[in-house]
Amino acid sequence: MANKQQPNNNRPLLPRFNIFWIYGAIALFIVGWSLFSTENSDPVKSDWSVVEPLVERGEVERIRVVNRETAEVFLKKEAAEKYRNEDEGALKRLPATGAHLYFTIPSVDSFREDLKAAEEALPAEQHAVVVYENEKGDWLNILGSILPWVLIIGFWFFLMRSMARGIGGGGGNGIMNVGKARAQVFDKENKKPVTFKDVAGLEEAKVEIMEIVDFLKHADKYRELGAKIPKGALLVGPPGTGKTLLAKAVAGEANVPFLSISGSDFVEMFVGVGASRVRDLFEQAKQKAPCILFIDEIDAIGRARGKNAGFSGNDERENTLNQLLTEMDGFQTNAGVIVLAATNRADILDKALMRAGRFDRQIEVGLPDIKEREAIFEVHLRPLKLDPMLDRAFLARQTPGFSGADIANVCNEAALIAARHEKKFIAKEDFLAAIDRIIGGLERKNKIITDNEKRKIAYHEAGHATVSWLLKHASPLIKVTIIPRGKALGAAWYLPEERQITTREQLMDEMASTLGGRVSEQLTFGEISTGALNDLERVTKQAYAMVAYYGMSEKVGNLSFYDSTGQSDMAFTKPYSNETAEAIDKEARALIDEAYRMAEEVLTEHREGLQALAELLLEREVIFTEDVERILGKRAGKEDVCATTQDQEGEVIAPESATQE
Repeated sequence: MANKQQPNNNRPLLPRFNIFWIYGAIALFIVGWSLFSTENSDPVKSDWSVVEPLVERGEVERIRVVNRETAEVFLKKEAAEKYRNEDEGALKRLPATGAHLYFTIPSVDSFREDLKAAEEALPAEQHAVVVYENEKGDWLNILGSILPWVLIIGFWFFLMRSMARGIGGGGGNGIMNVGKARAQVFDKENKKPVTFKDVAGLEEAKVEIMEIVDFLKHADKYRELGAKIPKGALLVGPPGTGKTLLAKAVAGEANVPFLSISGSDFVEMFVGVGASRVRDLFEQAKQKAPCILFIDEIDAIGRARGKNAGFSGNDERENTLNQLLTEMDGFQTNAGVIVLAATNRADILDKALMRAGRFDRQIEVGLPDIKEREAIFEVHLRPLKLDPMLDRAFLARQTPGFSGADIANVCNEAALIAARHEKKFIAKEDFLAAIDRIIGGLERKNKIITDNEKRKIAYHEAGHATVSWLLKHASPLIKVTIIPRGKALGAAWYLPEERQITTREQLMDEMASTLGGRVSEQLTFGEISTGALNDLERVTKQAYAMVAYYGMSEKVGNLSFYDSTGQSDMAFTKPYSNETAEAIDKEARALIDEAYRMAEEVLTEHREGLQALAELLLEREVIFTEDVERILGKRAGKEDVCATTQDQEGEVIAPESATQE
């Protein structure tokens, strides 16, 4: 059997390094500096026998008598330098600044007599100046000399402790913890977990993401079949739709740790910090595996690389992204770590980040439909004290295009309004007032408006209401007001159909309804105003979209220049020729002119109804569906289920999705 090599036990053992060695070295340096420094600022102790010859030779500039017992002697500059350079005795240690000598006097009177006798042979201009002062103590001088060293030692002590915490991997605020990831950890023992019961709506997203939960709960049955769970899932949707809440619910349902961090937390002014934090984040996740790692607003670091190089390139951000790509699918294994991310800008993310093996699935978390809005209302209405007759379905119909965050805001605003009016419960009118305030802003009843302006606003809003009521595909009206609200001088609430696709006829009726206010002003007053600014803006955008995006023009044809990738903003050239651009301009103008004629025909035919509506508005300031139906007759068309608003200044005060078509 071969002999095993024995360790060398004769080698001397070196003491282990201790951070307090540095403190000791600093203290020794300070003591040595104080003892052996060549510079000296303390006066030399002496007596009158040494000072008297100096006075007799006229080498004393002034004498300072302190507390009637100590005399400090200040020599002339030339004399002090001479004795420092030539003398071999005590005068060689004269300080460079301050008092040079000091001695104790028996009494002030005897000191004066001795000084007078020593200066008797000197001319008056060479006599020393004598100053008498009283001091309470020397503790301020002592403190002033010690304080700088105390501050230096204290700073070093703080610095070393911070470094020790950083090296030891302690709290995240150490000076050496700049590269540590600042992720919030939600363990299953920490607090009550969020489950799918707390997430209303999002039924389709729940079904798609339940596979991840099932894998974390029953991983063995997947491994037996050789299946691999997706490494990552990307939640995509508008702001406020519940992406973060859904990710928390996944962790709560799976009963595993949940690490949450924002994409902006990786961005730092120091080079290399972002990549370091990515590495540290995945190290934390591996230690807690199986777990869920959630990166919110991942577009902060996940933007596509190199598309606009030279203009707004960011090497540090790209290094952070490269490290994230490596950690998600590199040589290292991340078994048990599932990455969820959320963004509302999936079109600008890097393709390498979106490929299979990193984010295998892209889950759409869209705005809730009417049934989902009703379920969301149920969640947010639980803690509120409500009117027993309140209809949740009615509230869902009044909030088309609202996200979950918007609905939560409506419920809270309704509670505030009810409390402000000293009510014991929250009623239907409180919710309607809350919706109106959120969409249109606060009523401004004190805004100064002349009678002439008020009349034009009334006819403008009456024009919108009349055209929208009489055209078959336009959105029917539910409420019109000429009370200023927010920036708007007047507003009209409509009930558009909640549809997924829109025909050309529907778009033309909507455009005609939008132009109804401008047409009404022209027919009634023979002049137009700036009140239709936003009306014209909306109509112009809609017309160009019909021609250039939806292919609803015979001359331009079935072409679409819409770029779903979002890269057209960085292009310097248009994807069509100048001739096509001219054709698009002409067709868009033709569509707007056609819609204008449609509105003009409706208002000309029903001019009496327009006038009646406007005068009723001037009288009441607010009119409702029943008033419009009484004046213009019952509307021909099917019943609709949602609501939106449009204001006199032209500003659409409605959710985006209600007018996205």
